[in-house]
Amino acid sequence: IPGPAGGGRDAAGAADNAMEGGAQQSSLWEPPEQDGGPGERDGGEGLPEVKRSQPLFINGSSRQLPQEEPRASSLPSIPNPFPELCSPSNSPILSSPTLGQGPPREGTSHVVKVFGEDGACRSLEASAGTTARQLCETLVRRTRALHDHSWALVELHQHLALERCLEDHESVVEVQSSWAPGADSRFVFRKNFAKYELFKSNASLFPEVMVSSCLEANKSMAHSELIQNFLNSGSCPEVQGFLQLREAGRKVWKRFHFSLRRSGLYYSTKGTSKDPRHLQYFADLTESNIYYVTQGKKLYGTPTEFGFCIKPHKVRSGVKGLKLLCSEDEQSRSCWMAAFRLFKYGMQLYRNYQQAQGRLSQPPWIGPTPLRSVSDNALVAMDFSGCTGRVIENPSEVLTAALEEAQAWRKKTTHRYSLPAACHSSPLSAAIHRTQPWFHGRISREDTQQLIGRQGLVDGVFLVRESQRNPKGFVLSLCHLQRIKHYLILPSEEEGRLYFTMDDGQTRFADLIQLVEFHQINRGILPCKLRHYCTCVAL
Repeated sequence: IPGPAGGGRDAAGAADNAMEGGAQQSSLWEPPEQDGGPGERDGGEGLPEVKRSQPLFINGSSRQLPQEEPRASSLPSIPNPFPELCSPSNSPILSSPTLGQGPPREGTSHVVKVFGEDGACRSLEASAGTTARQLCETLVRRTRALHDHSWALVELHQHLALERCLEDHESVVEVQSSWAPGADSRFVFRKNFAKYELFKSNASLFPEVMVSSCLEANKSMAHSELIQNFLNSGSCPEVQGFLQLREAGRKVWKRFHFSLRRSGLYYSTKGTSKDPRHLQYFADLTESNIYYVTQGKKLYGTPTEFGFCIKPHKVRSGVKGLKLLCSEDEQSRSCWMAAFRLFKYGMQLYRNYQQAQGRLSQPPWIGPTPLRSVSDNALVAMDFSGCTGRVIENPSEVLTAALEEAQAWRKKTTHRYSLPAACHSSPLSAAIHRTQPWFHGRISREDTQQLIGRQGLVDGVFLVRESQRNPKGFVLSLCHLQRIKHYLILPSEEEGRLYFTMDDGQTRFADLIQLVEFHQINRGILPCKLRHYCTCVAL
């Protein structure tokens, strides 16, 4: 075998001839006629040695490369002077150039395109091990958004009307590599307040009627305590209930009683019978992903709007192989989706939640500290009556301070931000709310419900918009008990000053900012406090 210098010379000759054309490339196979060839330098029989010089095959066909790979691996490492002709990797050692096959390799950079809710796109470079949480943190830094754990990366298949929120530990590149070539699939960066809601309000998320079998087996344990024990152990309670199932290859939907057990998802072929003879195994959740169906009635003819889909990993495109289900209401669908996540990820899901909570205690990367957090956990009662402020820890004193502040808000007639006197002719007072992230301008009622639904049907999710029926009024849209309610905000004028009210003037506010901040602390006439505002960031 020729030495490294001879091999490098043959590789250089191959590269030069490849550039000059196919007519000269055939001369690579001719024996050298002058001194200095690798065969003569090694001492005779130059022709056989040249034929065994394997670097000549670096620009060969793809069929010859796998044949030479085992032989090259048995040889000592040969420095390659033309790595770009051999492999797109940065390694200076000869290697197999086959790429794009199988799962993504560690250390390789991939381009990931992420879309915003406004349709704008941003391309990011990510390694094979980049998780959804790491990518979200990068986007939060670049968009200068308020850092919290509610930002999420959503996998969206537009042609199938399917979407799901990626878990924090999932590999973005691995998910992207599972998409079919040319499919209308994308990542969307947006808020998802319901991502960890199962660890906050677990009792309401798992109704007693859907976990009745677990309650019967643990009669001495309360409902909330039972669910909390399941979550702490990283296991899923046995969930049961009726679902509409679309038969394979048909557009007919039938109602079956489903049960999620430790061994998988089953449905009964005879009413609610739990007899093993009547239970039919339905799907392997560990080898599938669970998606929300966004346009079920239009594409699949679902009986209700609360559809979801079990998509096996082997199904890359098309409707064939999808297992379509439909629940009767949003509470039932939320319970099934939460149970599926617990069943598939178990303790990993709880660790993601704990890590997200831990990140909240860390200071933000950039920008000043926000004046007010949107989380109830970050709101504390303060007393500023003395020279310095103090935190009120006594619950009864907190309640008294809240009532006193509520009365003070009602009596205020001057602007808290030292603005000019508020009146209908003041352009600053009329437009100051437009700078707030919770204000969405003139969007329709339907678009509002879709936006809140996408960002999570959690108590306290809200936005403020212009009223379509009243040109001078506004609407506060609020989610409570997984339903979206709309409250009309009307302007009123008294003694030349403009106020806003939702209760016929009993509680008046100088502007919409004052109204929103009041209801972030006090419930008022609303069914719950304002906790999370819907926002869209520009990528």
